[in-house]
Amino acid sequence: MVISSILRGKGSQVISVRTGDCVASITRTLAQHRIGAVLVVEGDGAVLGIVSERDIVRALAGMGEAVTRMTAGQLMTRVLHTVTPRSTVQEALQLMTDRRVRHLPVLEADGTLAGMVSIGDLVKARIAEAELEAAELKHYVATAG
Repeated sequence: MVISSILRGKGSQVISVRTGDCVASITRTLAQHRIGAVLVVEGDGAVLGIVSERDIVRALAGMGEAVTRMTAGQLMTRVLHTVTPRSTVQEALQLMTDRRVRHLPVLEADGTLAGMVSIGDLVKARIAEAELEAAELKHYVATAG
């Protein structure tokens, strides 16, 4: 299974914030959409970074209340780990495991944003794939004899 099939099912809409958005606004966005990360984008759609719940919690632990005065541009993780629509679910899961991230922006070959997948999206896809394989094997065994 490839990432494009996941995006077809869940859609390609990505919740994002601007570099000047404050942490309070970011946390409201995360809570409102029940998501764990947002991309930080420019007006032209260029992806600059990502802010996750983990980023906020770690900043709070290290800086205390000063984090509430920070912006997305100050808090974001700038090094993005990405996949393409043609990447396999297994490749994406391996990247998440190796890099210890839970969200991967999906970028086309030209760098345009195609969507974003989470660890939950990938696990759901792997479970569906395993269930389909099991059903096919049961059908094969039942009709082979």
